[in-house]
Amino acid sequence: MSTVSLTLIGKPGCHLCDDAREVIRTVIDDLPAEAPEVAVTEEDILQDAALHAKYVEEIPVVLIEGRVHTYWRVDPARLRTALLEAR
Repeated sequence: MSTVSLTLIGKPGCHLCDDAREVIRTVIDDLPAEAPEVAVTEEDILQDAALHAKYVEEIPVVLIEGRVHTYWRVDPARLRTALLEAR
């Protein structure tokens, strides 16, 4: 089975980041058994100057396999489709 990497870029105290984290968790929990495993990591823009410079106006940012999937709000249906197609 393949593994898909998903990175959530945000910062502490960001309510949109909290919302994104919850949507990500719910979508992953509801994926079918045959779906690829999803490895989730989080990056804090306050701890990384390059990420801060690149994404400060767009957080939260969701990357799938290192590519921007979305920013600000995470659409559950779109995320589910992207995870199922990212093999």
